[in-house]
Amino acid sequence: MTLHLLKMCVGVDSIDHLRQLQAQRLERQRAAGEPAELRHVTRNMPRRADEILDGGSLYWIIKGQIRARQRIVSLERLDKSNTLKRCAIVLDPRIVETQHQRARPMQGWRYLNSADAPNDALRISDDAAPEMPPQMVAELRELGLL
Repeated sequence: MTLHLLKMCVGVDSIDHLRQLQAQRLERQRAAGEPAELRHVTRNMPRRADEILDGGSLYWIIKGQIRARQRIVSLERLDKSNTLKRCAIVLDPRIVETQHQRARPMQGWRYLNSADAPNDALRISDDAAPEMPPQMVAELRELGLL
């Protein structure tokens, strides 16, 4: 069964802000002649790595709500010693918006079962709701109602 990770996206205000920061990171790597990949380093290696690598994603908590996810490509152990267990979570660069779901603040990451993960967001085009003002659509999306 697929297992996901849940993590706070500290210092990020929106999904667009996350996209911008990650694009800048990839550009810096390319400019330095390094392989361009998104690696999020954590203190501990997940013990349930096999379940995570079976299609799992990293779900980002932004401003108190789960708002986006990125597929986990690989988990790489950074420290070879037996005492330290640092891990690089390698992410697919594609950020998928999810339906908003409230989440409590936490440190580090947590496992997230597939049954508890929010669905990907459904995008409502302007043609689908012509009677709703754009500001109302934006506010309802912000509240996680659209």
